[in-house]
Amino acid sequence: MSWDWSFLHALLLLSELNAVMVQTAPCQTCRKLTDSFIQGLERTANKNFGGGNTAWEEEKLAKYARSETRLLEIVEAACEKTEFECNRLLEQIEDQVETWWFHRQEEAPDLFEWLCIEQLRLCCPPGHYGPDCKECLSGPGGICGGLGRCEGEGTRLGDGDCVCDPGYSGHLCQTCADGYFREKSSNNSIGACAACYHSCKKCSGPQDYKCLDCKPGWILHDNKCVDVDECGTELARCPTNTYCHNTDGSYDCRGCDQACVGCMGSGPARCKKCARGYRLKGAKCLDVDECSERTIACPGLNEACINEEGSFHCECAEGFIRRDSICVENKCYINATSYHTAICC
Repeated sequence: MSWDWSFLHALLLLSELNAVMVQTAPCQTCRKLTDSFIQGLERTANKNFGGGNTAWEEEKLAKYARSETRLLEIVEAACEKTEFECNRLLEQIEDQVETWWFHRQEEAPDLFEWLCIEQLRLCCPPGHYGPDCKECLSGPGGICGGLGRCEGEGTRLGDGDCVCDPGYSGHLCQTCADGYFREKSSNNSIGACAACYHSCKKCSGPQDYKCLDCKPGWILHDNKCVDVDECGTELARCPTNTYCHNTDGSYDCRGCDQACVGCMGSGPARCKKCARGYRLKGAKCLDVDECSERTIACPGLNEACINEEGSFHCECAEGFIRRDSICVENKCYINATSYHTAICC
């Protein structure tokens, strides 16, 4: 039997040109494909060849349920046109799908198990992982003690390590992670792990006074975790022209005011040195008004001085326009003023 796969070859070419295509894990692709195939089986379960004499067709052409016609109908709808990985896999497994359809359905009714696990070796049974489908770590509560998941479970990938649920750690997720404590159980069973107070690394209860150890940035004092002021203890390291701002358990570096060259805090009153264009007046670095302090701030003819923060600039005075770096009389302005109307020059 030969299928018409021309449209799939075109999709494959598009997939190779599509640099932003998201790659899907092989097992996930295979599972999605077999799920879609089973949906196709269900969708076509009550159909027939659709001719005028169905009984004759079934007798001469074989029953629709196991026919090539039905197989092609299911296959053509198995993948969306934009699902490049699905279409690529479907092209590669033509022979296996035909074999299962015509010869193995009775002995292997689970298409996913037969195709994805046994034939293609892309997946593993539940509770197994990796190239050899090794068994995941299990405890009294199940896989990873029922408190986590097995890395790579169900696929030929992963290392089988337990990825514990929040609050749990250890080989089988049976211990409380940092920042959690074991709650007492009323029926002598092992209690769940609950969160400590936010500054505690280890604790005996949820209150702030039941800390046994502290997270970085905090120090233990009378069973409480007290914030370390990194700025006051000179533990902070901030780059040039920034200052240290203490936060709970840490600190951040914030930019100095534009009036400063180096600072000890926020604003122009915390400068170590005034920036160019600013001068210390009282306790603050304030803008220097170059226009009023300089005898001739703008030496050009017909220029006006405009002060700005930390600097100044020169522009042509009213009624003048700059041409070839010189401020010359603006005739449009004069005409508009004289005749109270705008005249374009």
